[in-house]
Amino acid sequence: MAKVKYLNDAYGANLGARLRRLSEAIDRDASRTYGLMGIDFEQRWFGLLDQLIINGPMSVQEIAEALGITHVSVSQSRQSLEKSGYVASRADKNDGRRKEIYLTRKGRKLTQILHPLWQALVMVAIELNEEADDLVASIDKVESALQRQSIHDRVQEIMSRTSDPSQ
Repeated sequence: MAKVKYLNDAYGANLGARLRRLSEAIDRDASRTYGLMGIDFEQRWFGLLDQLIINGPMSVQEIAEALGITHVSVSQSRQSLEKSGYVASRADKNDGRRKEIYLTRKGRKLTQILHPLWQALVMVAIELNEEADDLVASIDKVESALQRQSIHDRVQEIMSRTSDPSQ
């Protein structure tokens, strides 16, 4: 019973755990959907592929900035996508020191096949957001709050207040 209480804590003490659980559930269901289509696809690939569809060839850094994730995360996705033959890298035409990632023929074919599924997933996300009374707006507020002051800084502030003997 304590386990359920922890997972459903209404005060947000386990906010990170609950967000991870939600993210994992979404990714697991999306992966099951790809599996039903007979496609071996990792949900983490979507953002990178979507950026290449929207913008054409891009560097790892550009993709990381566009998605708001780390360079390492993009590099890991790129490596697995290259291994699967969906993307490749080449020297940037304007700056030979920089590499750009692009969709291969196999990657373009995959994205065309997945386009209807991705549209359906977007519609599901919109429905879920509406059912949750605009969860996206709440996430935006949390992200803004953390940009103003990180969890680390908030904890430090609370710890300094509670450890101060004059209070």
